[in-house]
Amino acid sequence: MKISTRGRYALRTMVDLAQHGNEGLVTLKDVAARQGLSQKYLEQIVTQLSKARLVKGVRGPQGGYSLSREPKDYNVAEILELVEGSLAPVECLETDVNACEHCASCATLDMWTGLYKVVTDYLETITLQDIVDRASAAAGNDYVI
Repeated sequence: MKISTRGRYALRTMVDLAQHGNEGLVTLKDVAARQGLSQKYLEQIVTQLSKARLVKGVRGPQGGYSLSREPKDYNVAEILELVEGSLAPVECLETDVNACEHCASCATLDMWTGLYKVVTDYLETITLQDIVDRASAAAGNDYVI
């Protein structure tokens, strides 16, 4: 499994909104500058996040974006699944019903199912707040005496 730039940038954008949300609405120009990302590409990603109601957008000169919920109420799995689609390691696990013709005799199906469960369970336990807290703690340890 490989997370695309779209997935990574969506997560970075959501983290940035969580970190700067107390400052009011956050512009994509500011997110792009802080994250070193293309504003045009972020516009596409934020449109998807907005349609799914993960973020709220306000148009106009005083406009920008904010999270729709508290950072603790988002998990990494929901963000990545939105922009990436299924996080399943193999195609036959992407739907609720396994339509693979080899499903009944597949010696590796249990292994793939286990991997999928481990990845999903792990990503569901990490919230945006966790990422923000870890980043703040790491930044706080960046001092010289």
